[in-house]
Amino acid sequence: MFSSASDEWVTPQQVFDTLHEEFDFTHDLAANQDNTKCEKYFTTADNALVQNWGALGRRGWLNPPYSRRLCKQFIQKAAEERLRGFLTVALLPVRTDTKMFHQYIYDKDKWKPREGVEIRLLAGRLKFSGSGNSAPFPSMVVVFRPRRPKWFRTFWND
Repeated sequence: MFSSASDEWVTPQQVFDTLHEEFDFTHDLAANQDNTKCEKYFTTADNALVQNWGALGRRGWLNPPYSRRLCKQFIQKAAEERLRGFLTVALLPVRTDTKMFHQYIYDKDKWKPREGVEIRLLAGRLKFSGSGNSAPFPSMVVVFRPRRPKWFRTFWND
């Protein structure tokens, strides 16, 4: 499971349940019939990267494939959908040394997460469902909060 043969990691149920209680997800944005955490979900065949996530509802759970190319594409999509008013909560490997991390999650010039992004670092190494061992990498939860409408920002002067 930890080899490059698969880049799918099944979300630990306790992690999902805690976040679902807080955010009340409507969709699992990268799943299959065997590992989905929500009744409604996108599979690889559905090509979640070209779908309009906002048409689904307002809040999605994302545990993307962890290959660098696909993970980056899903993170980019979450950042774009945030601008359209969709909230995405993503379980991601901590890769603070990547361009992707700094382009979509963390603003290195301001020493803080990008606007609308919240980073929650998880203690220790997760034990993904179906695996006998802990992950060989640390994990984080990244919340891509929807951008407030322009009228709201103007009204509240922020």
